[in-house]
Amino acid sequence: MFAAQTFRNKKVAVFGLARSGLATIEALRLGGAEVFAWDDSVPAVETARAAGLPISNLHQLDFKGLDALVLSPGVPLTHPEPHWTVLKARHAGIEVIGDTEIFAREASAAGARIVAITGTNGKSTTTALIGHVLEKAGLDVEVGGNIGKAVFLLRQPVKGRVYVLELSSFQIDLMPGLAPEVGILTNITPDHLDRHGTMENYAAVKARMFARQSKGATALCGVDDEWCAAIADRVARTGADLRRVSVLRDLNDGLSAEDGILRDRRNGKLEAEIGLREMPALKGRHNWQNACMAYGAAHALGVSSEVIAAAMKSFPGLAHRMQQVGLVEGIAFINDSKATNADAAEKALSSFENIYWIAGGIAKTGGIAPLRPLFARVARAYLIGQAAAEFGETIGDALPVEDCGTLEKAVSAALRDALADARPGAVVLLSPACASFDQYPNFEVRGDAFVKAVSSLPGAHMTIPGDAHAART
Repeated sequence: MFAAQTFRNKKVAVFGLARSGLATIEALRLGGAEVFAWDDSVPAVETARAAGLPISNLHQLDFKGLDALVLSPGVPLTHPEPHWTVLKARHAGIEVIGDTEIFAREASAAGARIVAITGTNGKSTTTALIGHVLEKAGLDVEVGGNIGKAVFLLRQPVKGRVYVLELSSFQIDLMPGLAPEVGILTNITPDHLDRHGTMENYAAVKARMFARQSKGATALCGVDDEWCAAIADRVARTGADLRRVSVLRDLNDGLSAEDGILRDRRNGKLEAEIGLREMPALKGRHNWQNACMAYGAAHALGVSSEVIAAAMKSFPGLAHRMQQVGLVEGIAFINDSKATNADAAEKALSSFENIYWIAGGIAKTGGIAPLRPLFARVARAYLIGQAAAEFGETIGDALPVEDCGTLEKAVSAALRDALADARPGAVVLLSPACASFDQYPNFEVRGDAFVKAVSSLPGAHMTIPGDAHAART
């Protein structure tokens, strides 16, 4: 079990009794801290009390006797207004931090290394890809944070161990001491403005990824949006090794992959080159950016470009995100169940050609009308769920459409036609552009059903296990 030893003999309030909060309480107690835990949810408090956790009504507690407030990242720190516990902590003059801040202090004290990833989009795939590359390179690595395991469910830090952590803006807001050995910012687009107030505030939080880095640290910053480009210009004036990243233009100094070939240049000199177009799980420009970030992180930790390239080729992708799950006679089956709206489906449709597209479910506002420019990439469409009729009308005569009703029927029909058409490089793509709730409880279950349907096809060679639970990561 994890013990937060840097808080030994300290008094700490913990607000929030979800998974990360419970793990934080246990870590603090094992490390020798006195903990006072609370939540605004009465059922959560009673469940924790019944489990023997140190419950104290923080409304009645004098915060001046505490050393810190550990706040759940889901609780407002600033907008739309600070949570009442935050106001009490500020009045008492104690620090307000999150579990990831405590973890970072533990890692630093133990001599462990942190690779931290943030950004509006791409951070989960980048995090998973970095973890995969480092593991294949033989490093002692743990992956968690905003993806997979909460930080206190990871192994205790030891010297040399590498922690690859996805960090949300909410988590960074609660990490005043954040100073990763490798910091990564993928991109910034409008998001979570209800919690940050303005784009300027949101970008400022993301920029804290690099604020405390010093000489010897590496800063990987995307420059394909104006917010990140401005942040990179500021980072260039610090002591960190700045590597700009672009997939829209070739960089004379940085990492770029505008044509699907990753190029690492230092002051104009080409130091490494990796072809990405044949990487099964790294299709599309957005994944090329993820690959550049992963390359930069691994290279900073001493991994050779040859090892990085081999590891990228074996990366299975994240479950339900443009994940190749099987092959039948050379036809690839792609699980993109997480594409619950047109914007998400656009990335998959842009990444393949000769697509046998499975779409449908509960349509979002606007349906698939924004995807019309990509219909030329689609050979045929197979519609399921409530949106079938609406999507059929939107597609019109642009391409052949079959109303299949269920996912299982769509998978069989798509394979039938793909085999008959014999188009080169054909893919059967589940990218629904819809919520799943008409037929499945969530997109994960929908994706698992797709994997199961593919695994039952005659001659299917599965690139991930064919049972529903094994499809998850």
